[in-house]
Amino acid sequence: MRFVRFLDRGVEGLAALVGGVAWGLTSNDPHYPGDLDALMRGGHAALETAAATLKKGRQIDLGGVNLLPPLRTPEKVICVGLNYRDHTAESGFKQPDYPTLFSRFNSSLIGDKAPIVRPLVSTQLDFEGEMVVVIGKGGRHIAHAAALDHVIAYSIFNDASIRDYQFKSPQWTVGKNFDDTGAFGPVLVTADELPPGGKGLKLQTRLNGVVVQEASTSDMVFDVATLVATISEAITLKSGDVIVTGTPSGVGLGRKPPLFMKAGDVVEVEIERIGVLTNPIVDEAA
Repeated sequence: MRFVRFLDRGVEGLAALVGGVAWGLTSNDPHYPGDLDALMRGGHAALETAAATLKKGRQIDLGGVNLLPPLRTPEKVICVGLNYRDHTAESGFKQPDYPTLFSRFNSSLIGDKAPIVRPLVSTQLDFEGEMVVVIGKGGRHIAHAAALDHVIAYSIFNDASIRDYQFKSPQWTVGKNFDDTGAFGPVLVTADELPPGGKGLKLQTRLNGVVVQEASTSDMVFDVATLVATISEAITLKSGDVIVTGTPSGVGLGRKPPLFMKAGDVVEVEIERIGVLTNPIVDEAA
């Protein structure tokens, strides 16, 4: 199943994609099944019921609505740094033997086609294409062997980073949380439509049509099962929590000379069998 969250003339809606056609309902319709945040708590069965209801709705022109991040308010957005060896090397770090974790806040999230904003205080806006994991069944101390049973869906993320602010201190939080820099979506694809753990999928980032990143999700140092199990050693994962699994090499900071995004650019992140996340770049208004 494939879901898209949207805003149509100020009213939120949800659509199911069938053969590339979106069928959906808005929240003011009496048959609206609810948003994905709530549906996640009902598991796969709730999503199946919602998809069947949405398919009886009206056809949605996705080009005529505003696409939103698939989830409205995930409790946790846990990002993984240095999860591809080639990216670790280009960043000048030693490959860690434990996942490098940091957080994003909901206030930084935007949807497909929404502009990523280069802030007034920096010109070092970088791209990072990544695969998203969405937790369906929560838990603590989740065993590695059972970890994928807790994953309900996958999506796409562009962890656009303000590099000079990221490295102002040993903690990356500020550089990873500027407003309107965390592009997420456009689709949420249930786990049953993809290989276990989302492995073997081609990930490609393009800047103005030029490929700047390309890798396989199988290249991750810490795979999805390992991330779920490791994070849950410390943190109780809940339904709807998001794990952003890391980016491969090719980021602008690692290039000579550096390649940072600027107003007028368009960045796309494509993951095989999931879709394409597209965002223009604009400058923050003075």
